[in-house]
Amino acid sequence: MASKYGRQLTPNPLVFLWPYLIVSSVFFLYPLFNALLLAFQQTNGPVTKEWIGLKNFSFILTDPVFYKALKNTAIFAFFSIFLQLPISLGLAMLLNVAKSKAKGLFRLLIFSPQLVGPIFVGIMFSVMFTKRYGLVNKFFQELSGWGLEVDWLSNPHLAMPALVLIALWLYAGFNMIYFLAALQNVDESLKEAAAIDGAGKWQIFWHVTLPAIKPVTTFVVIMSTIGSFQLFELPYNLFPNQNFGPDNSGLTIVGYLYIKAFRNSDLGLGAAVGWILTFIIMAISLLQVRASGTLKET
Repeated sequence: MASKYGRQLTPNPLVFLWPYLIVSSVFFLYPLFNALLLAFQQTNGPVTKEWIGLKNFSFILTDPVFYKALKNTAIFAFFSIFLQLPISLGLAMLLNVAKSKAKGLFRLLIFSPQLVGPIFVGIMFSVMFTKRYGLVNKFFQELSGWGLEVDWLSNPHLAMPALVLIALWLYAGFNMIYFLAALQNVDESLKEAAAIDGAGKWQIFWHVTLPAIKPVTTFVVIMSTIGSFQLFELPYNLFPNQNFGPDNSGLTIVGYLYIKAFRNSDLGLGAAVGWILTFIIMAISLLQVRASGTLKET
């Protein structure tokens, strides 16, 4: 672009940031600021508001139902990390060493549950866990002689195991893709050098493969933790008539937020739950990053 004096005019690069800044302000910064203010207010629907300070937070932190939801969410997150992720890594290792031409088909089949939304999965498994006629009950009956008469969704001791099994079927293939991509980028020469030095398969995995995929593993662990603490759709649709399971056995933190904000019409209390959840996720994620040593390596 030339001026009337013949000089070349260069547009300010900051001009190109304005569309992003405007969109971020409208759809992120304003809702974030509004949610922060809302957490200190008591509401009766979206219109009636009253400033109450820290009373929302004090109520939540003294509510035994919240701690039941926190416990359920923590249990689900524990099994998501220590059961689901090792299975995902094992599946990825099997597919990584397989020489079959059908490897792509197996990869698609294992990943395919992720193509179905969690809402549909919750409805589908509510039928599959049906007493006497459900496919899950029949599977356990054929496998061990137990399970045909078990009513999973009405038993407070089996509601969380049911959620863990569903999540294992739904997300193991999704996390497998990350691990598979990481394994395919491991330098084979390092494995060969370790084998020449006399290292066994387990030693090669522990001292060569695992350190090589450490960044991806850290990412998957953090994302699985965040996803676990945001669990809502599965229990909401799995227990449609039981208020998140018998005795709140399937109640999660986001489910607790939903009840307070939308069923009880107190959006301020729901906003306070959301901020508590945000700080919980931030604290756990920072601890995981610190424990992995990723910050030191960078």
